[in-house]
Parts: sequence; C-alpha cells; structure tokens
Amino acid sequence: MHRYRSHTCGELRSGDVGSDVRLSGWLHNRRDLGGILFIDLRDHYGITQLVARPGTAANEALSHLTKETVVRVDGRVVSRGADNINPDLPTGEVEVEVTGVEVLGAAEQIPFTINAEDGVNEEKRLEYRFLDLRRERMHRNIMLRTAVIRTIRQKMTDLGFNELATPILSATSPEGARDFLVPSRLHAGRFYALPQAPQQFKQLLMIAGFDRYFQIAPCFRDEDARADRSPGEFYQLDVEMSFVEQEDVFQVIEKVMTDLFTEFGGDREVTSPFPRIPFRESMLKYGSDKPDLRAKLELVDLTDVFADSEFKAFAGKHVRALPVADVAGQSRKFFDGLGDYAVEQGAKGLAWVRVGEDGTLSGPIAKFLTEEDVKVLTERMGLEPGHAVFFGAGEFDEVSKIMGAVRVEAAKRAGQFEEGVFRFCWIVDFPMFEKNEETGRIEFSHNPFSMPQGGLEALDTMDPLDILAWQYDIVCNGTELSSGAIRNHEPAVMYRAFEIAGYSGEDVEREFGGMLRAFTFGAPPHGGIAPGIDRIVMLLADEPSIRETIAFPLNGNAQDLLMGAPSEVDESRLRELHLDIRKPQPK
Repeated sequence: MHRYRSHTCGELRSGDVGSDVRLSGWLHNRRDLGGILFIDLRDHYGITQLVARPGTAANEALSHLTKETVVRVDGRVVSRGADNINPDLPTGEVEVEVTGVEVLGAAEQIPFTINAEDGVNEEKRLEYRFLDLRRERMHRNIMLRTAVIRTIRQKMTDLGFNELATPILSATSPEGARDFLVPSRLHAGRFYALPQAPQQFKQLLMIAGFDRYFQIAPCFRDEDARADRSPGEFYQLDVEMSFVEQEDVFQVIEKVMTDLFTEFGGDREVTSPFPRIPFRESMLKYGSDKPDLRAKLELVDLTDVFADSEFKAFAGKHVRALPVADVAGQSRKFFDGLGDYAVEQGAKGLAWVRVGEDGTLSGPIAKFLTEEDVKVLTERMGLEPGHAVFFGAGEFDEVSKIMGAVRVEAAKRAGQFEEGVFRFCWIVDFPMFEKNEETGRIEFSHNPFSMPQGGLEALDTMDPLDILAWQYDIVCNGTELSSGAIRNHEPAVMYRAFEIAGYSGEDVEREFGGMLRAFTFGAPPHGGIAPGIDRIVMLLADEPSIRETIAFPLNGNAQDLLMGAPSEVDESRLRELHLDIRKPQPK
C-alpha cells in the first residue's frame, strides 16, 4: 500500500465497504459521542468520516490531537447504515473504522475556525492566508479560478489564437497608473518598470505577423485598492488580433464570455448578443459608463426643461430624473430611504414627486412645478398614476454618479431588479480626448494608442473634444471587465494625436520610439482587449471583493501580511543598486 494513501478523502463510496484503506489529510472536526470519536478528515478532494472505538489505540491518539493536524490513518470501510447517511457529502454513505494513526504534521492551536465562516476580520485572514485557503469557500473560489483559466486557454486556442509570452522587465508605459520600478544593478540610475499591461508588446507581435495572440498576462499597477481592484498585481486575458474592425473583436470575446459564464455561472442566464451602448448615451441613461442592466430603470435628461425655471434648485443646472413605475403601494419610508441613500452617495438630498390616481403630482417639490413643467414631464416620461419621479441636479459628472447609484438602488427596492442573471453590454464611442478641469489641458481620455474615428482628417479638422475613438469597454452587472480598442497603427496619426495632447514629436519618439519605428515597417490594422481574470472569477463566484478570488492578495494598504512585503533592504544591497533612501519627514 502507498506510504500515505490508497484513496483520497473524496473518493470512497458504498462499493468500497469491506476494503482496507489508507487516508491522509487534515483533522477537520471531531465529535465525541459516548466515547466514540467521529473525525472528519479533509484533503483537497473532500471529507471522509472516521470512527475510533473506545479503548483502542486509535481513539487514544486521535482524542488529543488539535484540529488541522495532518494525519495518516489506516482502517476498514464500513457502511453508515440508512439512518446515518449524510446526503451532503459524496462519501456520506460510508465511514472508515480506524485501526492505525500516524501524525504527519502537528498543528498549534489555530487562530480562527476553519470548518465554519465565523466572521474573522480580513487582516487576520490575510496574515494566516494558508489557513484561510483551507476553508471550503476559499478553496472552491481558487479552484474555480483554475478551471476558468484552463477553459479560457482551451477556447482561445480553439479559436486560432496563439499563447505568447511578453516581458516582465520593460520600460515605463502611459497606462494611466503609477509603475512599479525595478532599479538596475548594471546601469546605475536607471530603472525597469513592471508592465502595467503588455500593450506595446502585443501590438509589436501583430506587426511581427503573429495575427492572433493571447496571454493570461500578469499586470502591475501601483494604485489604490477597491472592491473590484487589487493593488499591486492582477491578471488579464490579453488579446490582440490583426486585420480586424471593432465588431470582429466583439464576436470573439462575446463567444468566449458567453460560453464561460454559461459553463461556470450555474443556472444564471447570460445575455447574448451583448447590446452596444454609446458612452454618452450610457452616461445619460444610466449615470455610468459601466451600467448595471439588471436594474430595469433608466434616467431621463431634463436639463432643457428647467433651463429657465424659477425653481432655483434646478435652474441652470444639469437635471436628471428617474421615473419609477408601480410604486403606488410604497409608503413614505420608501421615498425617505432613497433620499438617505442619495445623501450617502454625496447628494444634499433627493427631490421627488408621485402621480396620484387623478394624475396630479404630489410630493416635496410638486408646488414648484408649473403646469407646463408637469405637461412636459408627463409626456417625456410617460407618467401614469402609480408612478414616482426622483430628481437630481448639479454638475454633469456629480449628478451622473449620484443618480446612477440611485437608479440601481431604486430598482432593488421597487422590485424592478433582475436576480440570477449576467447582463453584459459593450460601451462604445468613447471620446478620444477630454479637458483637464484643473489645468485646462487637452488629455487622452482612454488608451492613447487608439485609432480616432475619422483618422487623421478628424484630428486635423474637428474640435478635439468632439472626436470619438474606436475604444470600447465590456461590462457585466455593473462591473467593467475590460477596456479595448482598435489601435492606431499609422505614424502620422500617432504624432498628431499626441500633439493635441501636448506631446512634441521628440516626446513621442523618446517615449514610444520602439513601437513608432515598427509602424514604419508595415503595420497591419489591429485591435484587442484584455478582460480581467480576477473580476471574471469574482462575478462567477458571486463574491463582493476581488481579494476573495486571489490566493495571496495584498490587503487594502498594498501589504502582504503573510510574507511581510514591502520590506526594508539593507545598506549593502542599496549600494549595489546605486540607491539612497529618502524617507518623508515626520509632520
């Protein structure tokens, strides 16, 4: 018999009754019933119940061991009997009567419970992440991630894509976040940068003629944590294709995402095809460029209605309204609750009216609305008895953010929110440029390597703020999975686009000389995208935080509490790297 096991802890069935077996695993749980010990032994594959009779050496040995001790046991498989079957376990029809025990790895008293979700705080969980990963939920999430990546690789290969590796040590890139820098020992005062994304390299692969590339790519960005963003590093399905237009990229990714979410999403419905929503329309209707389409409500722009209004709260401001049907039975608590929610999002309050059975409006601001206002509102929003309308007013971005959040919350509270579905969409037609409100400068609003719609002619003849780009985002249930674009592959277009954003020709050549040089040697039209693996798994696992889908994440302060990173470096190592440390002065 094998030194450690003849079977795994998830393998034994009723057909094994009478067999002598050897199992190894962790002591998951122990129950003493009248001197008879029942032990749950756990390994990667599952749990098997052990039985140790009173007065046996096995009983004596197992009764003193701490939970999570690693043991090897010998024994015989016996039937539990019809009354004692555990239907929740694949091995629930049998148990192993233990005849021998060997301790393989002793365990100290564990700092939190493994066999139950006991509400331990995240910092403690990350400090003892190797224990946290033993929990059923976390183990399931990590194995889901493994299965998702394995399936992605197979699907991309089947679609004719080639998995190619790109460098980890490279030059700094303009991806919009801070780089992680690596000092060079051989080149004093110079630094490598860990890639924020393989953007330039995957474009160079297209120029080199590889046609269809993909990679499960590690990316590194020095940015703050969020629920859907891990600080430090993350992984993405990096994709690039030659001789394609926007719809060609969409067709590939829609198939992969639809298949993936159908396979791993349980019985949750997946939308297909994914709707295409222009960026400006999305901001007006949903208050966000990553709309949650499970909420069956839309915002209505009423800025023109109140442009010259005598109602000072709305006059001269951007006004967005949210009509909600079928709220006749809602109490004042419903309206006040949404108002409180809006305040939590940063609003000063939430104005509203409701439509009575006779069609008249009531509510806190009804008296400020003229007959003409009421007529226009009724026609534009199709108001009927039982409807309510919530209003937000202020600057465009501020109102969009607040009313976008209110839209989703109102849908949930009014029973107009779909559960158990994956609602995908594409956000398209992003502006190529935007104005920095602090500096007044024109800047790239998205990926600087994107092709402007209209090409060089648009750059030369249009107001930069009116130019749209062949840029797109894929969104699922209000979570942005990825940005992508049809790339700019023409040097003249690249020089002009960067000139509008304030870069000289010398700047462009210095920063992007390698790719610019490649463009002059025959570059095919190409485009791509890079959906985030961590976010995909987060949605499939129905987890609120991306850290629940990563084996060893950094915490919210970008620290590894288990390994102690970031750590200090001794003086000899600093000298070798030609570095001096300047710590901030205490305030």
